[in-house]
Amino acid sequence: MNHTDTTTLIPDAAGLARAAALLARGDLVAFPTETVYGLGADARSGAAVARIFAAKDRPTFNPLIVHLADADAAREYVRWNDMAEVLARAFWPGPLTMVLPLRDGHGIAPLVTAGLDTLAVRVPAHPAARGLLRAFGGPLAAPSANPSGRISPTSAGHVLAGLNGRIAAVLDDGPCAVGLESTIVGLTGDAPVLLRPGGLAAERIEAALGRPLAQRAAAAALTAPGQMESHYAPAAPVRLNAQTANAGEVLLGFGPVTCDLNLSPSGDLQQAAAALFGHLHQLDAQGQPIAVSPIPDHGLGVAINDRLRRAAAPRGAQ
Repeated sequence: MNHTDTTTLIPDAAGLARAAALLARGDLVAFPTETVYGLGADARSGAAVARIFAAKDRPTFNPLIVHLADADAAREYVRWNDMAEVLARAFWPGPLTMVLPLRDGHGIAPLVTAGLDTLAVRVPAHPAARGLLRAFGGPLAAPSANPSGRISPTSAGHVLAGLNGRIAAVLDDGPCAVGLESTIVGLTGDAPVLLRPGGLAAERIEAALGRPLAQRAAAAALTAPGQMESHYAPAAPVRLNAQTANAGEVLLGFGPVTCDLNLSPSGDLQQAAAALFGHLHQLDAQGQPIAVSPIPDHGLGVAINDRLRRAAAPRGAQ
């Protein structure tokens, strides 16, 4: 949704309440963390999360980090384990993101995880971020608040220079302590894995855990933000730019077409982006080859087509 001008709010009680109300209705609000300003949206709303990608002109659907008020809030969405407990006690709030398996019934929009069955969670230390999370009372998906490919913003002025008129508000609490992005650790298997180096030294994490961090293989599938691209690969073959389904196929439609599931009957790319991963999962469960209607290759359509091309790639090419 476009805004004629982005509102600047200060992180007092009134400003935090206004920001939380905007987020609750599906709008985007930029807010400071201890690393950079993040672009927040309700992580439970596919439509709101799709607005992040639209506002940033983000060309691909990478997984997003979900920011939470505390470890108890994180436990509502991911399957906790002993390593997560140790690291949360040692380093939260702070610049540590943990990737954990999603809990059943988690309610997080599939666009946040880019169709993966894991979630990146973090409890930020910045007082304004913590105040906003408490006021909102829910999970906020938040990449950096800048147009894709631009320098990360460390002030509200940076946010406005890139996104004015494209987001509802920015919560201005002055410059961030300029630093590295959060360190991301994968805790989905027996061994902890360093998925992205960042503002918390790996040596400190290893000392807390009492064991070394495994290194992510360069060719491994994407499991967190800041890595090489990956893709949601259905078990069945995917055929793109299909006008109709062939015998034995199910059709994932776009626009006014007769199909098995439709990304957006009205041809709305934002609606289609929000529905993409959930619809692919739903059709994949039927076990038949998937045909996909043509998607316009502009705006969010570029990101949708990028994901679809990866899903359709020959399995040996992944």
